[in-house]
Amino acid sequence: GCVLVVSVIEQLAQWHNSTVKAAMERLCDYIPGRYKIMHHMSCCIDKEMNADVVCHSLRLCKQDPGQPLCHLYSPPKREKHSSGLFCALVYACPKHQIRSKSFMGFSSVCAFPLLANLCEKIKYVLRNKLPFEDFDGDKFSTFPTLRGYHWRGRDCNDKNTTVYPGRRPGNWDAKSDSNCNGIWGVDPKDGIPYEEKFCKGADSKGVVLLGDSAGAHFHIPPEWMTVTQMSAKSFANLPMAFSDELDWPQFSEITGFLNSTIGGWTDSLYLRLRKRNRCNHRDLQNISQNVYFPVNIAPYLSFSLARNQLLDNPAIVIYATIGNDVCNGERDTLAHMTTPKEMLSNVVQALRYLDSRLPNGSHVILTGLVDGRFLWDNLHDRYHPLGQLNKDVTYSQLYSFLDCLQVSPCSGWLTPNETLRNLTSERALQLSNVLKEIARSEKFANFDIFYMDFPLRRTAEEWRKMGGEPWQLIEPVDGFHPSQIAAALGTGITWQKALQEWPQVLGKENPFNDQIEAIFKDQGGY
Repeated sequence: GCVLVVSVIEQLAQWHNSTVKAAMERLCDYIPGRYKIMHHMSCCIDKEMNADVVCHSLRLCKQDPGQPLCHLYSPPKREKHSSGLFCALVYACPKHQIRSKSFMGFSSVCAFPLLANLCEKIKYVLRNKLPFEDFDGDKFSTFPTLRGYHWRGRDCNDKNTTVYPGRRPGNWDAKSDSNCNGIWGVDPKDGIPYEEKFCKGADSKGVVLLGDSAGAHFHIPPEWMTVTQMSAKSFANLPMAFSDELDWPQFSEITGFLNSTIGGWTDSLYLRLRKRNRCNHRDLQNISQNVYFPVNIAPYLSFSLARNQLLDNPAIVIYATIGNDVCNGERDTLAHMTTPKEMLSNVVQALRYLDSRLPNGSHVILTGLVDGRFLWDNLHDRYHPLGQLNKDVTYSQLYSFLDCLQVSPCSGWLTPNETLRNLTSERALQLSNVLKEIARSEKFANFDIFYMDFPLRRTAEEWRKMGGEPWQLIEPVDGFHPSQIAAALGTGITWQKALQEWPQVLGKENPFNDQIEAIFKDQGGY
């Protein structure tokens, strides 16, 4: 955190040819609210010292005994016969050493007054993966963030627990909209409820994603740390981004429904299902989480999944933990990866629970793990947004820095060690084969089950045909997650596979879509 902030301040001073103090004031003006704790740093930043030196000298970064001294930038050279970060610290520390307690709060973003209350709310939704604002307790909300309708279909009556997206309509919604798809009332011409006329027998179904940070669509806007693009407008979405855990599910590959504001375009399985059958409006759930370690989905399904086996429509469930089972920040990363035996147990446990909750006629699609060698191959020698101004930070340096801090999102793939990258992909393939075998051999009462490979290579091929470069399919700030472009292209590939191989999963096209839109165009909303 310190290295990031100091880097931005120093680059702002350089780009605008100003003092460090003026650059800090500029940054504070850009960011909503006043992060006054940053002002303590103004006297300690020297444009002649890089961010590593500043942060170590302020004791905001530390070196545990026996551990390497972590640095993002190349160690500075101070004298003809001595170089490196150690020597720079010797130079810097007497001048800038400050009691570390002055900066104790800086290590946590939740120490900022503007974010303190927000952080408490975020802790709640992280624990429960449920909307913070949900007055009737039906797991749907009228509030967008904090696991609200950016993550699940928008509730249309948050004071009635029997009204929520995805349920079968009560009394064909003759008097009110019980499933929030915007279709209700009676046709005065014949007295038949619109929901019955347009949606009866339409094979309506929702979409549920059980995923990781890629499914949640993790994204840090590059303009937050690219000074040549930085302005107050760059940070306008900061509070929303934090309250959505730096995820953007409303633009994601499976549950996206809003036009993207983070580059690229939005295309999603939900949007295509809605276009195929307008009765599916708002029937979506994104139950994904940002964790960088193997996770067993089954335990939290019991309180995060909103589906009633007797009252609700069937659902298409996408099980897509594309990297967590091989990705961790441990030094002995291979030892902490999920084994094929553990994978089998975890997934079957989750599927058995789903069988007890999903309405009959549902479908489950298991998505294989990604081959993450794509990341190093296409990014390692490119400049990170922090390094674009001075050509001094590559993704290789970023990966090494995060690995040194033991916070790498994937030590097995984000490494110059080719053998380790290959071993990580080998384990990923083994786990994908477990999923493939589950889809082939396991049978369940309430859903059928399918498998598909994660379509990264095909996505890259499609993008090349459009004139793009492979590195553009990766998030620029973290150098790890699929970008908005990759998400949109992946939707098309998944849809085509389903149409060709499992058309029953998508349901039939509703012949009344145009009539529904004509009558209820102002009632659907989001």
